[in-house]
Amino acid sequence: MTDSGNLEAGEQNHPIELNDYQKNIKRLSDAIVNAQAPIRILDAVKWDSKIKERFFAQKFKEQPVVTAEYYRENVNLDWPKQRQLFHLIERAVTKELGQYNPVGQMMRRICGEYLRVLHMLERRGTLEFSYLSQELYGSAKDVFHVGDPTLAHLGVLMADSLNQIDKSQLLDNEPRTINAENAIKILQDSLNQHFSDPQKQVRVLLSDGIIADAAAGADYIKIRSDAMFNERDLKLLEIHEGLVHIGTTLNGKSQPICTFLSKGPPSSTITQEGLAILMEVLSLTSYPARLKKIANRIRAVELAEDGATFLDIFEFFRLEGYNEDECYMLASRVFRGSIPDGGPFTKDLAYAKGFITVYNFIQLAVRKGKLDRIPLLFCGKTNLEDIRDIAQLVDEGIIILPKYLPPQIKDLNAITAWMCFANFLNQLSLSKIESDYAYLLS
Repeated sequence: MTDSGNLEAGEQNHPIELNDYQKNIKRLSDAIVNAQAPIRILDAVKWDSKIKERFFAQKFKEQPVVTAEYYRENVNLDWPKQRQLFHLIERAVTKELGQYNPVGQMMRRICGEYLRVLHMLERRGTLEFSYLSQELYGSAKDVFHVGDPTLAHLGVLMADSLNQIDKSQLLDNEPRTINAENAIKILQDSLNQHFSDPQKQVRVLLSDGIIADAAAGADYIKIRSDAMFNERDLKLLEIHEGLVHIGTTLNGKSQPICTFLSKGPPSSTITQEGLAILMEVLSLTSYPARLKKIANRIRAVELAEDGATFLDIFEFFRLEGYNEDECYMLASRVFRGSIPDGGPFTKDLAYAKGFITVYNFIQLAVRKGKLDRIPLLFCGKTNLEDIRDIAQLVDEGIIILPKYLPPQIKDLNAITAWMCFANFLNQLSLSKIESDYAYLLS
């Protein structure tokens, strides 16, 4: 890469003087950021607390009452106007940057994704919604390559392995003894070590208005006031929400030209969630119960794709050992945006799907000696498919390198060594290994 590409976001002491070409890119990029501002996918598909209260009052015997009208009352954008904005931007990108310009191709793809998002959200509460979500986030029946097992098969394999671990009863669940106020102090101290720039301070806040134990925004993490945590929970929040999700947001916001990298369409969600899970694993922070939940989400999406209803999925999670509040939360994740018998919202596949694609990319980058490509995943809300174009745009000074990186990416020595061994181990036959070593584990 050239010297212009090696300038980190935090090294700019004064605004960059842009030439006319760069100004055009920034103007079109800003237009995308402004056009997507009213689109909040998770807000548009969420279920409010009244739905849960009614479901619990009926003793889990009747389907939640969710209709297309409910979603229209929740969020109802001017759909034609929003679509027109993205069509106009698409046309302007081609007109001003040309058909084959790398950054222009990225921006057109993003516009196309947001148009599909608008179509999906407009069809909330209908059977079509689920099919549209599969176009954006994938299906449990997708394969990564011809002849490979499906994502659903991965979920089954993971769940089976983790069930064997459960039977061993050697891994105790760590008690949650840290209340929300103390959790905020611990997490804030940890994040301050990573985000020391006073202009980019990441805040940890107390909240009564969230359903989950914690939720992240662009530069904050909210902690529910009555939630309890253990040290592992807080380390996961530090890595998953802080170092990856907030870190990539801040890196994207620091981009002087490609400002669209501060916002993420569905394709970037898959890459970003994959990065977050991989960093959990590499930091030895993840744990079997968390991976089992990810595996069960995949299985639940597959069941819903095959016709299972909300009640069926609620019962599935109950049989997996979750309490009633957890069962409701997990089942509602599957059907948010949809109706209780209308097929799943498939976003929960992003975690495992993203992990596999990102892991494979890093493994290949190590094998080919392209280590400089790995940190580019953190330039903002990136899409793995754009990495070659991003590398070219870094060389041209259109995209700057990320300032905020997890330790495993900032120093690539350990991950490189691990991937070198993994490249060899992947060539070994697991069935033959199992046969040779069976007597040791009998």
